[in-house]
Amino acid sequence: MATIAKVSRHHPLPQYSTASAKRTCILLAMLFWALRSVPGSSQQIPEQTPPATLKVSTEVVNVYAVVADKKKHLIADLKKEDFEVQEDGVPQQIRYFSRETDTPLTMGIMVDTSPSQGRVLGVEQEQADAFLRQVLRPRDLAFVLHFDVDVELLQDFTGDQKLLTRAINETVINGGGHGVMPGPFPTSDAGGATHLYDAVYLASNELLRNEVGRKVLILLTDGEDQGSRVKLETALEVAQKSDVINYAVDIVDRPFYGIRSMGFSGDSVLRKLSDDTGGRVIQVNKSKDTAAAFQEIANELRTQYLIGYTPTNTKHDGAFRKIRVQVHNSDYKVQARRGYYAPKE
Repeated sequence: MATIAKVSRHHPLPQYSTASAKRTCILLAMLFWALRSVPGSSQQIPEQTPPATLKVSTEVVNVYAVVADKKKHLIADLKKEDFEVQEDGVPQQIRYFSRETDTPLTMGIMVDTSPSQGRVLGVEQEQADAFLRQVLRPRDLAFVLHFDVDVELLQDFTGDQKLLTRAINETVINGGGHGVMPGPFPTSDAGGATHLYDAVYLASNELLRNEVGRKVLILLTDGEDQGSRVKLETALEVAQKSDVINYAVDIVDRPFYGIRSMGFSGDSVLRKLSDDTGGRVIQVNKSKDTAAAFQEIANELRTQYLIGYTPTNTKHDGAFRKIRVQVHNSDYKVQARRGYYAPKE
């Protein structure tokens, strides 16, 4: 796979790796012991044998779930005993459970600025701004990113609504916005005008990977990708490894594709990205319905359950494990991610 550059930001993203962290700890330890033995110290500290320590490694799989009845009414008053979890068909014991209505959100607004969105971008901007004003609370953070022939970060993580609004309003069709730094990725020589997969990959891997808690991407796009360097499967895998939930507001200007006799497969792409990560696709057939789509997402984000379990399969093989979450009431439908990648030695 070709090496992928980082998203443009005011300050380049710091690269934290396990190896570098270990080197830092070793250097600090060496410095500490060296200072203890410096001649002329006012007090000699006797050498001591460090006491034996017990290392306990407990791996917990966290699953965020939304429950609705057949009429799509959200169910917000369930208890731990109402849920069942299976991993690869094996029942798991739920050890942690809570309602996530007040848990902080880390969110990305991903705006498609390719030519196919020319007639709908204005309403997307308006409703995305209204959505953030409704959803964001004091401890929440959000960023704004646009994608077309480039993928560019317009606003880094912030809780400042004015900065987010300004970034959303900066999006324009095909190369829009004045990002936080020049030099967007990927360059247009990759071909195509809608680098959706690259945008999901970069947002998940470079922006959200090291964040904690609920991590959500809101995709404002018709789902049609043209020219990305990474494949759909790669973008989805990285999103799953980063514990990202994808929601999609699917606004399609079908005459745009019909006039140009272009094939269209965006709907299935968005379902794959969303369903597998625990999110949902909300199709908007008329621009005036965009506000209702954002309202549905806002309601779900404030009506989630957090379910945590320690997997019975303790192998560190990096394999994908399938998750199935159910409730005892057969009239209810559970929306949750469909799996995760096990740690790798």
